[in-house]
Amino acid sequence: MSASHKNVWTSRAQITLSQSRILMVDDEIDILKPVISYFRVLGCQVVGAREPEEAQALLEHEAFDLIILDLGLTRFGTDGLEVVRGIREQDQRTPIIVLSAHVAAEVEEEALRAGADYVLPKPQPLADLAQVVIGLIGGRS
Repeated sequence: MSASHKNVWTSRAQITLSQSRILMVDDEIDILKPVISYFRVLGCQVVGAREPEEAQALLEHEAFDLIILDLGLTRFGTDGLEVVRGIREQDQRTPIIVLSAHVAAEVEEEALRAGADYVLPKPQPLADLAQVVIGLIGGRS
C-alpha cells in the first residue's frame, strides 16, 4: 500500500470510527496495549479489561459500540465463550469480535453460536482488525 493510499484509508477509518466506544478484553498486555493505542489513533474511545469480571463490570455501567474479546481467558476460570454468552444475555445488539490463537472451524462455529459476530485469528494485523471493526460499526450507523 502506497503512503498516499495508506493516508486515505486512515482518514476514512478515522471518520467512520470517530468517537466510537470499544471495549477490548484480553489478559495479554502485549496484545491489549497495541490494540488500544491503534484504535485511539483512529479516534475511538477504547477501554481495556484484562479479566472477565472487569469486562462485566464495565458493561453493566457503560455503553460500547463494539467489543473485542480474547477467547482464551481460561486462567480466570472461564473462557471467552462463557463471556460472550453472558454478554448476549444482557445485550443482543453490540457487535462482538472474538480473537483466538486457535481458530479451528469448530471453535469459530461455537463462538458464532454463542453470539459472536466475527471470529479472527490472533495475532491479527491491526489494519485487518480495523477493517472488520469499520464494517461492524459502520453497518450500524
